[in-house]
Amino acid sequence: MKAKKAVSKIIINMVVWMISLVVLIPLVVILLNAFKDRAESNSMSLALPTKWMFENFAVVIERGKLAISFLNSLVYAASSATLIVIVVGAAAFTLARNRSKLNNIIYYFLIAGIAIPINHVALMEVMKFTSLMNTRVGIILIYAAINIPLSIFLGYGFVNTIPREIDEAAVIDGCTPLMLFVQIIIPLLKPILSTLFVLNFMAVWNDFIMPLYFLNNSAQWPMTLAVYNFFGAFENSWNLVSANIVLTLLPVFAVFILGQKYIVGGISAGAVKG
Repeated sequence: MKAKKAVSKIIINMVVWMISLVVLIPLVVILLNAFKDRAESNSMSLALPTKWMFENFAVVIERGKLAISFLNSLVYAASSATLIVIVVGAAAFTLARNRSKLNNIIYYFLIAGIAIPINHVALMEVMKFTSLMNTRVGIILIYAAINIPLSIFLGYGFVNTIPREIDEAAVIDGCTPLMLFVQIIIPLLKPILSTLFVLNFMAVWNDFIMPLYFLNNSAQWPMTLAVYNFFGAFENSWNLVSANIVLTLLPVFAVFILGQKYIVGGISAGAVKG
């Protein structure tokens, strides 16, 4: 039995390693190509650069206008994620604690957005009618609206793990509803709100479709559209394209690393309270 378990464990590890390599090899190729010259990068190999071309990144930042694109992506991702966290924190607590028929209808109406596809034509008409088309505020509101349904679903489930006795004890001690939410509930919601912020930040940063439809001004483009536009102009310079991709990946990679403990903490806290 022990031999069979050891063999099965080895096989499973080999399969996991093979799957990991399928994901990692393209990333390693892109990372190495970012430091190669134009001729070497065309081979798309795993060979180390003959000469490390660190200046590729400076060229990309200058020619690709990545500074403004980086700021745009940061504003869109941070603003929409913050708006989502604020709305979801208040809405999830209110809907979970007051189980009236109306609140149940509102909850199911909100989470229906998880399954309902986006109608870009209708949304575009709404954006034009509200004068939000081709504006930074408009794209932030779109991102918030798109990601709120799933966030509400997750936040609602987390609030249900918080005992109601905590609310009752706080009220007995003289807390007003606002004090109860801000001083008692918000600290308890920190794990799930931190998780939602990180996940939504990464989702918005990596999105390509919404800016393509709703931002026609290149000065408002995020990093994803900047990479797309850069690839069209330098499609034969794979070293520069790879450097562009690396610069786009770094911020979201950093956010994930920094926020990983909050994601794990949110899951663990929910498991313990459940």
